[in-house]
Amino acid sequence: MEPDGDLNPDTDDLPLRANTNHILVRHYVLDLTVHFERKVISGSVVFFLEPCSGVGTTVKDDTGPGNGDGARTVEARGSQNAFVCRSQDEDTVEDGTKGLEETTTSIEKMFGAVEGGSQLQTAAKAKSIQSSHLWETTSDGDFTLVLDCCDLNVSKVEEVDVASVSAMSNLLPEVDCERSGVSSVSSQAAFIQAIISTSSSQWRQKHQLFSLCSRASGAQDSASLHFQRDRWSLQVRKKGVASPQEFPRAVRICYETRPTGGSVRWTKDQDDRVCVYTAGSPINNRALFPCQEPPVAMSTWQATVRAPSECVVLMSGEEQTVPIEDGDTHFSVWNYYVTMPMPASTFTLAVGHWHQVTAEIPTALERGVRDRTDCGKTAKLGSGPGEWTEADLTSGLGSSISAVVKGSPLTTGSGDQTTRPDSTFCCFSLEDGGLSVTDYSGMVDDGISCSHGDYPCRFTEQSARSQRVIPHRVFGPVCLLQEAQMGVLKLLPQCLAAAHTVLGVHPFPRLDVLIVPAGFSSLGMASPHIIFLSQSVLCAGRPGSRENGLSLCGSRICHEIAHSWFGLVIGARDWTEEWISEGFATYLEDIIWAQAQQLSLQETAEQSDLKALLRWRRLSDELQNSEEALQILRPNMENTGQVSESGSSTVKHALNPDKTFMQVHYLKGYFLLRFLASQVGEQQFINFFRLFVKQYHGQLILSQDFLRMLLITFPDMERKGLTLSAIYADWLDRPGIPKWLYERSAVWSQARLVKEVKAEVVKWILLSQSHQGKGRKRKRIEPKVNYKEVTSEQLVMLLELLLEEEELSMATMGALKRTYNLQDRDAEVRHRWCELVVKHAYTRAYTDVEHFLVHDQAMGVYLYGELMVKEDAEQQALARRCLSLVQEEMDQSARRVVEEMVL
Repeated sequence: MEPDGDLNPDTDDLPLRANTNHILVRHYVLDLTVHFERKVISGSVVFFLEPCSGVGTTVKDDTGPGNGDGARTVEARGSQNAFVCRSQDEDTVEDGTKGLEETTTSIEKMFGAVEGGSQLQTAAKAKSIQSSHLWETTSDGDFTLVLDCCDLNVSKVEEVDVASVSAMSNLLPEVDCERSGVSSVSSQAAFIQAIISTSSSQWRQKHQLFSLCSRASGAQDSASLHFQRDRWSLQVRKKGVASPQEFPRAVRICYETRPTGGSVRWTKDQDDRVCVYTAGSPINNRALFPCQEPPVAMSTWQATVRAPSECVVLMSGEEQTVPIEDGDTHFSVWNYYVTMPMPASTFTLAVGHWHQVTAEIPTALERGVRDRTDCGKTAKLGSGPGEWTEADLTSGLGSSISAVVKGSPLTTGSGDQTTRPDSTFCCFSLEDGGLSVTDYSGMVDDGISCSHGDYPCRFTEQSARSQRVIPHRVFGPVCLLQEAQMGVLKLLPQCLAAAHTVLGVHPFPRLDVLIVPAGFSSLGMASPHIIFLSQSVLCAGRPGSRENGLSLCGSRICHEIAHSWFGLVIGARDWTEEWISEGFATYLEDIIWAQAQQLSLQETAEQSDLKALLRWRRLSDELQNSEEALQILRPNMENTGQVSESGSSTVKHALNPDKTFMQVHYLKGYFLLRFLASQVGEQQFINFFRLFVKQYHGQLILSQDFLRMLLITFPDMERKGLTLSAIYADWLDRPGIPKWLYERSAVWSQARLVKEVKAEVVKWILLSQSHQGKGRKRKRIEPKVNYKEVTSEQLVMLLELLLEEEELSMATMGALKRTYNLQDRDAEVRHRWCELVVKHAYTRAYTDVEHFLVHDQAMGVYLYGELMVKEDAEQQALARRCLSLVQEEMDQSARRVVEEMVL
C-alpha cells in the first residue's frame, strides 16, 4: 500500500478511504469520556458490520491509502438515506500512534464489568499496542477493513465475542452450532445480521442487543486484530480472512483523540469556562472516532458520554436525556441514540458549562452566579428503575437506556420528586403566539409512501403531521442568556411553525439550539436535533433597537431549520454538490422567515427582491476575486457520484483554504432556484418542494434527481428549451454568472425598497459634499435633513452604496453612526459600518472595529485584510492587537488565513 504523503492538507482534495462498496457499518456504539484537563476524549467504539451483496470472496487491494482512486469507477452502493456536509475548518494531521493511558468504559460502570472487561483495561493501558510486525504477518490477500481516521491514538482493535451474550440463543433458536455443525463464527455473523435486520418497530430491543453485544469481551481465538494507521485512514485485517463475508461482524476500537485534532474544538465559552464541541470541519468526525465518511455509509448509533458533573452534554439524539451521576468520579453519564440511519458526519457533540435559556432568567443567573439549571438535575448511578437485565431483554420487556433514564424520578435536595425532564422543553401555542395558521398542505396530497430503508419515519406518523412546533430548548453562556431569550427563544417557535407551513412534517422530533463560543467559524450549523448558532446573530443593542435587530437572527434560524429537510433528511450523494444543501437552505430561509413574520405577498416579494440584490452584489464580488475552479457547483460534472471499485473517492477542493470562506454554493445555488421558480411560478415551486420532500426524504440525491423530477412535473419547461443539459451548462458545470442573473439583477436594482435606499444615499452624499472645503474657525451648523427609517437589510444596502464613494467627511461618518445607532445594529450592518470606518480612516470608531473583530469572529476574517492593505500604521496596529486578543480561541482555518495577512 502506497503512502498518501503527497497530499497537501492545505491545498488538495480530501480523501474518503472507507471501502463502503465492500462492507458497511450499520450501527455504532460509542463510549466516550471527556477529559478537559488533558483536552482529549478517550473511550471506544464498537462497529456492527454488514458485507455488501455482490462482493466476491477475494478482493483486489485497491483499498489502501495510495490506491483509493482506482481507474474503474462505479456507482456508490449502500443506503441512500440522509446526509449533511459541513465545511468549516481543517487541521494538519500528525503521524504516529500512542497508547492510551487509561480507558474505563462507562457502560461497565453502569452495568458491571462483563467477562473479559479487564482485558480491555489492560490493553488500554499499554503504551503501544500497535506493532508493525503484527501487521506484516498479514498478506495482501487478506481482506482489509478501511476506515476514515486521523488525529487519533489507537491502542487496540479487537473482534467482539457476541457468543457471550446469553440472549443470542433466544433470538436465534434455530442455530444450534453443536448439532448442525455450524461454526461459531457463522452463528455470530448470523446473530449480528439478525439484529441489523430487525424491524424498525422493534428498535428498542434492537438497540438493547447492540448495547449488550458492545459490552462483550474480545474474542479469545483472535487476540487483537491487526491494524495500521496512516494520515487519513485506519486499516484492519484478520489473518487468513480473505473476504468481507468472513470478516468479523462486531469490532471494537479503543482510542484517544488528540488535543489538536481537527474534528473537535477545545476552547472557552463567553463566561471563560472550558468547553468542547464538534467543529463540523472538512474532515468531519474522523478525528473524533474512526468511521466510514462516504455519504452512502448510513448507520444508526447510540452513545454514552461521561463528562464532569457540572457540565451539560448536548448531542444529536432523538430524546432528551437525563444525566446519571457517578458519585465515585464526580462525572455524569449521558446517553443518546438515533433510529434514522445517517452518515457519521452528522454526529454532533457539545460539552460545556452552559445554561438553559428560559422565558424568565433567574435572578441568581442575572447576577452572574453560576448555578446549574434544569440540566443539572441528576439521578444517582446504581441500582433502581434504570437497570435492565438480559432476562428483561429476551422477554421483550426491557426499554432503551435513554428511555429508562428519562423515566426515572429525579431527586431534589429536599427529597421531593421532580417532574420528568420533558417539562424543560419549550412548547408553543400558535393561538397564543398570534401566528397565522394558513397552511400550504392542502395544495398537495399528504399521503406518504416512503422510498427509503426501514426506520421509524415521522413522515408516516399522523401525530407528527399536525405537530407544527416541535419541543425545543436553547442553551448558552450566562452572559448571553438575556440576548438569547429576547432573540432565539422568542423567534424559534414562530420559525418552526413557519417551516412546517412551508415544507410539512418536521423530520426530527426535537431541537436544541446552542449559542457556541465566539471562535465559531460561521453563523450557524445544523445537525440532527441540534443547531449551533454564533453569538453574532444575537442583537445586543438597546431595547428599542431589538425588534429591528431580529432580522438576522430570524433569517439565520430559518436557514438552519431548513437544513432539517435539505441537508439532513435529504442530502447530497456527492459531497461536492454542496448547493443541494446550502443553496436550498438559502432559498428557503427567505420563504420561511416571511411566513414567520406574516408578511403579505407584496411585502414578501419586496423583501425577497432586496435580499436578492444584496446577494447578487456579494456573489458578483466573490466571483471576481476567486479561482474559476471554485465557482463550479458540480465540479465533478458527469462523474458526480462516481467512486472507485472499493467505494473510496476524494472530495474535490475540500481542503482548499480559499473555499472555506466562499459562499458560491449558497448564493449561486440560491439564484438557480430563483431562476427555476421564475419559470414555473413561485407558489407552484413551493408546492413542488413539498412533493419532492415526500418522494425523497430519507434518501441521498444528486442534482439530476431534483431537476429531472422538476422537468417531469412541469413539462412546459422542456418545451421552452429548458432541458437538463441546458441547466447543467448554464448553472452547474461552468464558472461565472449566467445571463439570466445579469438581466434579473437590473430589475432588482429598480425595486421600491432599493429606490428608497438610493434616495437616502443621495442625502448622505450631499451632506458630505456640504462639509468639504469648510474651515474650522466657525462652529459648523449641521443642515437639518429628514432621514427615512430603514430596515436592517436596507441599511446594509445603504452602507454598501456609501462604500462606493471615494470620500466621506468625518462629520458625515459621525452623523451616520448617530442617526442609525450603528454600534447597536445586527452583525451584518456593523460589518458594513466597520468596512466604511476602515476605508475612510474614521479613527473615532476604531473601537467599533475592535469590538467586531473580537466578538464577531465568524464574519471578520477579511476585515483584517482591509486593515492591512492601506499600510496605515494605526490600522495595522489595530489588526495586530485584535489578533493577539482572539488568536487562541479562533477557528484554526480562520487563524491561519488571518495570520498570513497580519503577521
